[in-house]
Amino acid sequence: MGSRVTRLIRNFNLENRAHREISKAKPKAAPRHQTSSSIPQEEIAATSISEEIHQKNDPLLSMLKDVYVESKDPVPQAEAVPVAKKVEEETQRRALKYSLPGDPYGFCDVTDVPKGKLSLVEALTALNNHKRMPKTWTPEKLAQEYSLDPKDAKALTEFFFPFDIKIIPPKTEETKQIKDS
Repeated sequence: MGSRVTRLIRNFNLENRAHREISKAKPKAAPRHQTSSSIPQEEIAATSISEEIHQKNDPLLSMLKDVYVESKDPVPQAEAVPVAKKVEEETQRRALKYSLPGDPYGFCDVTDVPKGKLSLVEALTALNNHKRMPKTWTPEKLAQEYSLDPKDAKALTEFFFPFDIKIIPPKTEETKQIKDS
């Protein structure tokens, strides 16, 4: 119902309003800038400029012939040594300290890892050992045991924690608790 009312109001006296807008005086266009040259002279100027562009300029050509650029690439001495070290480090591998028994979840068991890296089982074992006995399993001992960089072993023990459950006791005794069975 509301759309019918709005349509009636919108279309009221539509023809008279349209005739009034059409009969209004049109605005005058801005005056054109008067030029002193005619169209044929502009075409002549354009062709003369294009001829100047395509002509050879002897003084510029002689100066260009005097220019001689010589460049040599520097010898990459600094990059050759680290690449060789990286290749040697990647080829050095160590046997696993710990692995999962059997063939769990259909994954093939890894037998060795590159030095400076840990398998998932080894990482969890190392973190758990450090959590249970932090005085015996120090970051230095973990680095020596698993062939890690000492700063990586320190970061591992500082920023990663094995799964930990914290039970927060209720504030009041009226709240229900889940008891061990």
